Amino acid sequence: MSAHREHEHHHPHAEQDESPPGEAMDHAAHGRDVEHAEHGPHGDHARHAGHGVDHTGHEIMFRNRFWVSLLLTIPVLVFSPMLQQWLGFTAPEFPGSQWIGPVFAIAIFFYGGVPFLQMAVPELRNRQPGMMTLISLAISVAFIYSLFAVFFAPGSGFFWEMATLIDAMLLGHWLEMRSVRQASGALSELAKLMPDTAERITPDGGVEEVPVDRLRQGDVVLVRPGASVPADGEVVEGRSDVNEAMITGESRPVAKHPGDEVIGGTINGDGSLRVRVRATGEETTLAGIMRLVREAQESKSDTQVLADRAAAWLFYIALGVAAITGVAWLLATGLNLDVLERVVTVLVIACPHALGLAIPLVVAISTSLGARNGILVRDRLALEKAREIDTVIFDKTGTLTKGEFGVVGIETADGWQEDRALALAAAVEADSEHTIARGIRAAASERGLETPGATDFEAITGRGIRARLDGRDLYVGGPRLLEMLEATPPPALRSFSENAGSKGQTVVYLVEAGEVAAAFALADVIRPESRRAVERLREMGIDVAMLTGDSEDVARAVGAELGIETIFAGVLPEHKSQKVAELQRQGKRVAMVGDGVNDAPALTRADVGIAIGSGTDVAIESAGIILVQNNPLDVVNVFELSRATYRKMIQNLLWATGYNVVALPLAAGVLAPVGVLLSPAVGALLMALSTIIVAINAQLLRGVELTA
Repeated sequence: MSAHREHEHHHPHAEQDESPPGEAMDHAAHGRDVEHAEHGPHGDHARHAGHGVDHTGHEIMFRNRFWVSLLLTIPVLVFSPMLQQWLGFTAPEFPGSQWIGPVFAIAIFFYGGVPFLQMAVPELRNRQPGMMTLISLAISVAFIYSLFAVFFAPGSGFFWEMATLIDAMLLGHWLEMRSVRQASGALSELAKLMPDTAERITPDGGVEEVPVDRLRQGDVVLVRPGASVPADGEVVEGRSDVNEAMITGESRPVAKHPGDEVIGGTINGDGSLRVRVRATGEETTLAGIMRLVREAQESKSDTQVLADRAAAWLFYIALGVAAITGVAWLLATGLNLDVLERVVTVLVIACPHALGLAIPLVVAISTSLGARNGILVRDRLALEKAREIDTVIFDKTGTLTKGEFGVVGIETADGWQEDRALALAAAVEADSEHTIARGIRAAASERGLETPGATDFEAITGRGIRARLDGRDLYVGGPRLLEMLEATPPPALRSFSENAGSKGQTVVYLVEAGEVAAAFALADVIRPESRRAVERLREMGIDVAMLTGDSEDVARAVGAELGIETIFAGVLPEHKSQKVAELQRQGKRVAMVGDGVNDAPALTRADVGIAIGSGTDVAIESAGIILVQNNPLDVVNVFELSRATYRKMIQNLLWATGYNVVALPLAAGVLAPVGVLLSPAVGALLMALSTIIVAINAQLLRGVELTA
């Protein structure tokens, strides 16, 4: 069991505004963070939360520039001679109307286009041309040639193509920034719920109000009904239901009792709680989650690298094709305006709108899908690699199981009913915080049993516990208790105990008046979703293995119940990574699913590390993907989302680059001898068609249902 899980389930007494556009950074193209100059209206709060990069300023900048540029594009389109001829309409004519298109297009270039030129500077400085360089080349050539055409070749400019290209690229970057903001939006809202002050219990039992940042580990705070929990901690007194929906997605309030953990920022219900502070500031659960979101924002997937590489190749190809086109047409027709127009056409249409939208659209949608399903992606590369996984190793305790004792079997002596025996055992264990006692009480509660009131509780060291009920003594304990009482269980109970022992289960007995009335088998409770998760993974063609520090008998019993054949039992925490490496040496691509810090080396060693569970586990630095809820089925959702996302990204890249395969040769005039020559208008039509297809294809990702 991980250190965190042990703490979680064992009681202490148990045995067990916009800035200059040049300050913006193209995250889609570069995948790294820089110091931001923009501060949107919520930027200060985002930084105050202290756990995430402020992308709000970027989003506002790209959004504003997109909408302004789009509005400015309307008159450019309306007064474009090419579009008027193409669509068969005539724009209003008045003195100076011929300047409407150029003037508005120039405004679009300087307002919406210059930021891309500024973002291309680092690419050129590093001699690594990418998307920004390609965009800058296209809009700059279109702008310069169009200015030239205004005076020397009216009607042959590329103002409307340049304007729509800038619009599409601004839209793509806006969507990218919005996806980042949406991924952390709910968590930012939770940060706002963190109270500024807390009520700390003083040594003399009084209450003092102090700023939250003055709380220290070990402090005890009073959380009144309806108040926010000021820090991560453990309930030491009181019972209540706590709303944890903002963290775990669990819509129902979670019951909290002494010994249970609470998360800072969650909302207390109707009861009053006293909570011992376990973590504050950067060590809290919320801080860990926000840190993961930030790292996901800064990470860069292989598909994004592929898009950058495609843009770089397109840049060189465009220059090469333009040079060849210029030389070929010069030799064929001599120096004239048509040669220049043909070269410019090649350079302009080499940058498809669709390539700028291909990845951001899919990232925006997949990020939203993941967040809605409790999947926090710390490293986008991990999500992308998940599609290649063929073997999943689950840590047993706290992952496939709950990491807490529960009653898995009951056997009674003649004349006894299970419910009566369980209710009496729960009554005897009423005051105990031992994990076995909790398991018995939980089983009685699940059956809706009324627990009678017992008195005179006495713990018998190493043997069990005694209590009085209706004037008679009742005992609950293990085999050593039977030795002390010289009580012998009947054959049915002996057989039951032997069978449970062979499975590594713990057996305790209820003894009344010297007679053994019932036997209870307790074991680490298997999560109800675990079997379905294993079945679904196998349906996807993924092998499942289980890793545990428990004995072979316990491991085999759990494996048999879940249908897992590959089992590594008795593995020490420091040796878990060796088992991952063992499978990797067999040529397998391995995902490791763990729940605690002890799994960190294995999570790092695996091709994809997946940390499951809420609480402080979200801060694990070794996992690429964090699952907020303790649900093994979410592992299935990771693979489904990975496969669907990658599929859409590749499809979009093929559509976007496929446009160039057709458009560039035709623009260069390879079919001119047979009378086929791609005009700028037709090139723009192909460009628009490619963009529309990419946008629609990305939207289809919303239809993917993560129903595991």
